[in-house]
Order: sequence, then C-alpha cells, then structure tokens
Amino acid sequence: MQRIALIFSALLVSLSISGAARADALDDLMDAPVDETATPAADTAPSAATSPKEAVGNSVALGSQMEGIKRDLVELKRDLVVLEEELLYPASSQVAVFLSMDVGEFFALDSVTLKLNGKDVTHYLYTEKQADALFRGGVQRLFVGNVKQGENQLTAFFTGKGPEGRDYRRATTVTFEKSFEPSYVELKISDSTAKYQPEFVATVSP
Repeated sequence: MQRIALIFSALLVSLSISGAARADALDDLMDAPVDETATPAADTAPSAATSPKEAVGNSVALGSQMEGIKRDLVELKRDLVVLEEELLYPASSQVAVFLSMDVGEFFALDSVTLKLNGKDVTHYLYTEKQADALFRGGVQRLFVGNVKQGENQLTAFFTGKGPEGRDYRRATTVTFEKSFEPSYVELKISDSTAKYQPEFVATVSP
C-alpha cells in the first residue's frame, strides 16, 4: 500500500506540471519497477496466523492493483496529450500533415522538407527502418501547427534515390482554404508504372 500511496502522490504532483513535462513525469512513473522484495506495510503484512496461501493471494491482489494503476496512468497520459494539443492547436487554426508511401522500384526516400506559406516548418531525415515502415503501410504525422484563416500554401520537398539509383529531388505544392474546422493534408508517394518514375500527390481534407 505504501507503493500505491507514493504513486498517487506523484500523480497529484504531475497534474501541476504543464505540457510535455507532465507526460514525461507519467512515463517515469509507468516505467518505475515494483520492488517485490520490499517489506510490506503493517496493514498488509501477513500475521503469524496467515497461511502461505493467503500470503500469495495478498501478493496477487496487490499486483492486480498495481496493473490497474498503470492502466489508469496510461489513459491519463493520453488524455493530457489530447488536451494539450487542443489547447495549442485549436480547430479553427489547426492543420496537420501526414505522409504515406506506396513505392517499390522507382524511389527510396531519404528526407522530406515542408514549407508552409513560404516558411520552413519541418525537416525529417529517414533511416532505412523508418522508410521501410512507411513502405509497409505506415502513416507518419509530419507536422501539426496553426495557420491563418483563408488561403494557405504548403510545399513538400522530397529527396532520395530515383530510378537506377540516381539522386532524386521533387516538390509538390497544394493551396487550401482554412475554415473553422481542422485541415488535414495527406502527402502520398507512389510508383507510376506508366511513367516509370515516382509520383508525389498532396490531398487536402475536409
């Protein structure tokens, strides 16, 4: 019970921590090992009359309580991340950019650079493992931020190896109207078997 009390105390402290520091504190709590060898508190320590079977049952019950607390911490962390994002990026100004890839022969991705309304907002370098995850169907959130109401322009620059292993650099630009709802831009890299080269397409929703 001492361990549970400590976790709840730390949880209360974590609620006063803002933003990412709050999420990091919860990570540390969830990763903290349970000391199975610690001396139980007086209210849970088996008495001389407690049988080995009862002692095992108490230990299992305490373990179940700890697992329940960890699940609650995971849910709380998720809710904090969602709340933080809603506060930082209101729907009326939020834009999120995602990247997906369906290529095999004509392009090997090295990096992506995003410009939003002429300003660099992100640059991402890919390891072989990360590029392979995209190729196998993964979707990456490249960027989330705020934009002005009305017309906005996003440009994505892709670098990598093209057909026959040649250095390849291409860009795609999309113009979109920002409404009071969140905007989502999907960048998709795919093979064009008709042109024998990769294609880069940007789609906006809603």
